[in-house]
Amino acid sequence: MPLKEPMPEKISVFDGDITTLDLDAIVNAANRHLAAGAGVCGAIHRAAGPELARACAQIPGGCPTGEARLTPGFKLKARHVIHTVGPVWQGGEKGEDGQLASCYRNSLALAAENGIRSIAFPAISTGVYGYPPERAVRIAIAAVRESLARYPAVEQVVFCCFGAEPTALYRRRLTDSPT
Repeated sequence: MPLKEPMPEKISVFDGDITTLDLDAIVNAANRHLAAGAGVCGAIHRAAGPELARACAQIPGGCPTGEARLTPGFKLKARHVIHTVGPVWQGGEKGEDGQLASCYRNSLALAAENGIRSIAFPAISTGVYGYPPERAVRIAIAAVRESLARYPAVEQVVFCCFGAEPTALYRRRLTDSPT
């Protein structure tokens, strides 16, 4: 009996602007008020246009840390934006790892519930929220792989990085820990 072909890796790494990706959804590293902020959040709001801020303002209660909310993508190539709020790094003893993993799990659960088959994540919490990049990447990849096993309809996950150093970190971690 011939060997089965291995399933192609559903996870890839892209170095560039998340707002330019033509996928079903991109993930916004949001704040709990879902307001336009700095970094990735600000770039997504600017590229999507003012309709995104209006849609976010209509979501009751905003978005607690670790949870996810869905809006249309408006002027983005991506049809949807999934907003998730990562934890602020406080030294690692306040449940940050679990909260960060929840961002990825809840975003992918929301994607699966809404028929989203391709999605891009930024490096959640590693900017102004101060999460150590190496630790965040390990958590992100583990949570995404775990979630893809639960939600096989999600066909493509892209880790969207900005710069050579974070891109290399994601690629190295994906290669070093294939499971």
